[in-house]
Amino acid sequence: MNKFYITTPIYYPSGRFHIGTAYTEVLADMMKRYHVLKGEKCFMLTGTDEHGQKIENKAKDSNMNPKEYVDLQSKKAKELWSKMKIDYDKYIRTTDDYHVKAVQKIFERFLEQEDIYKGEYEGWYCEPCESYFTETQLVNGNCPDCGRPVKKMKEEAYFFKMSKYVDRLLKYYDEHPDFIKPNYRKQEMINNFIKPGLEDLCVTRTTFDWGIPVLSDSKHVIYVWLDALTNYITALGYESDDDRLLNEFWPADVQIVGKDIARFHLIYWPIFLMALDLPLPKTIYAHNWVTMKDGKMSKSKGNVIYPEQLIERYGLDATKYYLIREVPISSDGIFTPEDFVKRYNSDLCNDLGNLLNRTVAMCNKYFDGKVPEYNGLKNEADLSLENIAKSTIEEYEKAMNNFEFASSLQIIWKLVSRTNKYIDETEPWKLAKEIEEDSEKEKLESVIYHLIANLKEIAILIRPLMKDTSKRILNQLGIRESVEWSDLNEYNELEDIKVIEKGQPLFLRVDENEEIEYIKELMKS
Repeated sequence: MNKFYITTPIYYPSGRFHIGTAYTEVLADMMKRYHVLKGEKCFMLTGTDEHGQKIENKAKDSNMNPKEYVDLQSKKAKELWSKMKIDYDKYIRTTDDYHVKAVQKIFERFLEQEDIYKGEYEGWYCEPCESYFTETQLVNGNCPDCGRPVKKMKEEAYFFKMSKYVDRLLKYYDEHPDFIKPNYRKQEMINNFIKPGLEDLCVTRTTFDWGIPVLSDSKHVIYVWLDALTNYITALGYESDDDRLLNEFWPADVQIVGKDIARFHLIYWPIFLMALDLPLPKTIYAHNWVTMKDGKMSKSKGNVIYPEQLIERYGLDATKYYLIREVPISSDGIFTPEDFVKRYNSDLCNDLGNLLNRTVAMCNKYFDGKVPEYNGLKNEADLSLENIAKSTIEEYEKAMNNFEFASSLQIIWKLVSRTNKYIDETEPWKLAKEIEEDSEKEKLESVIYHLIANLKEIAILIRPLMKDTSKRILNQLGIRESVEWSDLNEYNELEDIKVIEKGQPLFLRVDENEEIEYIKELMKS
């Protein structure tokens, strides 16, 4: 059995997660469910990054100690992932004892290998990003990553010798074209960070206490990126007494991160692994953002939307469908209330929902609900539909394997659209009026069979993202819910199936203007 290890970044726990943050988790969950459907053994990791100065300050602002604060925030994160039915296998917190001990051992190893040295840091520090920058890296005097103000800092610190590994990293980039996805991110890393001169990385701090203490120099705490990035291996038992998961699942098959932390995952993380003499992940996928028309989501701008708000009104599957459908591989996706409502009504209610409703109704009307057997009739419309059904599976697999998630949904909906068109082409209501002729009966049987077969295929293909909708479709078609990927190859083998007598709509059409205004009000709250 093939094995698949998927990770998401561990999140800074600072309150509610907006849909942009949830997007990463939905991607990983979709990827896991896809591979499970294909019969592979999967392990998905997520969690929270709980150390650092900004956590310490947030806790003070909330009149709590840091541990109390991160306990509360971690609880909220788990509740949201539960509401979104994110099927992770392990949730790591960087305050977990096993992680703390492993990070301390890693630091001491780097020190012994002379990968780390003590010095003094003076530079511009961005607290929200927990990153240092040189004068030339600033943009208009602000942080180049988040645009917020920075402050001048000077303190004793330990540094990791990034320069020691940079040539090896570039060589790895060239020899492993699938390591970075999308491919253009590689050039971003080289042009923006490596070519200008990759500076050694500050890996400890002395100006605050909330962090993992250095065993050999207790006034230092280990700085966030050495602490946070290593969670992907400590969660599997690295530097512990039980490393069975590490031996089974490492290296990761894919690590999914947002583009804002691409630099840390595509440069610092592989260098840390090289220093530990561990294999690198097979692929790191740095996706684009879900933004608003006026840029990144911000509470101060009044343009934030939270996933639970959409889920409560429109359902989980509709929310996840929109999230994945709207973010292309090459650019940011833009959330607008207008687009959300349009996708809901057009794609889900009209295209998919009506296709199922019409098919079930016609099967009941013309054949008392019993799905006709495949009769091998090969007219032009049937052949065209069968060909696109077959090519859809191949195109979908290719898109998913290449992390083109939005494209995978476009491919499915091309089949949905073509199946709807097939109804208009074959006009089953006319065939039913002429059913006295055996040839017309065979044509009608063929039409209903092809509609049921295509809906079954659609239900299986949407399952990694829209599990509940998939189950409801199969239930209305009278097909068992425990489908497998191999069932896609059984297009001509549906037998003894009876559709439900009266199916419920998958999605209820909403008033466009009313819902647009509703979502706009949510964004202000």
